[in-house]
Amino acid sequence: MITEPELVGESGAERGADEVGGYDRKPASGRRRGHGLLWGAAGALVASAVWASAVFAYGIGGDRKPETHGYQLGERSCSALRLTALTASVGKREEPPSLSSGTIGHPALDSVTCSTSLGSSGGSSKEWSSQLHVWMVAELHKETDPRPEFEARGGVASLLGNEPERSELVPGLGDLAYLLVVDEYDAELRVLEGGAVITLSISLNWDYTGSGDGDAPPPDAPGVEQYHPDLISDMRDLMKRLKKA
Repeated sequence: MITEPELVGESGAERGADEVGGYDRKPASGRRRGHGLLWGAAGALVASAVWASAVFAYGIGGDRKPETHGYQLGERSCSALRLTALTASVGKREEPPSLSSGTIGHPALDSVTCSTSLGSSGGSSKEWSSQLHVWMVAELHKETDPRPEFEARGGVASLLGNEPERSELVPGLGDLAYLLVVDEYDAELRVLEGGAVITLSISLNWDYTGSGDGDAPPPDAPGVEQYHPDLISDMRDLMKRLKKA
C-alpha cells in the first residue's frame, strides 16, 4: 500500500543510539522497551525552525486551502478497509468493516468512522482465542490545514482514551505519521497527507474458552508489537483505496 521505513524519534528529533529500525521485520519475542527523549533549548530551536518552514511551505495562517490529494470519503469508505496484512498475520476476518458512528459530509469537512474484528486461535493453547479489534477514522479537511493540530496531538491520548507509552515518527508515510504505542495490547497509527487525517487503531483481546479459571493469557500470548509492520502496510493500502472510493 516499498520497504517499510525505519522509525525515528518523537516529533522529528533524531534518536541516535535510541533509534528504532527494521519496521519491515517482525520483532523478536518479548516486549520492546521504549526510550524517552529529553527536550531542551536545542529542541525548541529546531521546532521553531520547522514551524517557520511549515508556514512558508504550506501557507499556514493564510487563506490557502489544504490539498485533498484525491481523497473521497463517504458511506462506502469502510469497504477500503481491507487489512490484508493484518488478516494474514492474525488469522481470519470475523466481520466485515462497518460504520461505527455514521459519516460527516460538509463543505469544510468529510469524516467517516469504521470498525471491524479479526480473530484467531491462541497459538499452542487450544483453550485461548484472540480478537484484534480495528478502528478507522478518516477525515478530509477541505477549508483549513489540519497540520498544526495534528502535530499538537502527536503524542497524546489514542482513540481508546489511553495515554501512550511512547510516540514515534514513521518517515515516508504521508506528509507526517505517528505510531502511538499505548501498551502491550494497544497501538495506533496516525497519518497526515494534505487535508486528510487517517487513523488506524488496534486492540488485542484474549478470550479463555477452556474449563479452568483462565485468569491470565497463555504464556506464549503475543502483544500487538508483532503487528506494527502489518499496521503500516495496511495503512498504505488504505490510503490508496480511499483515493478511489
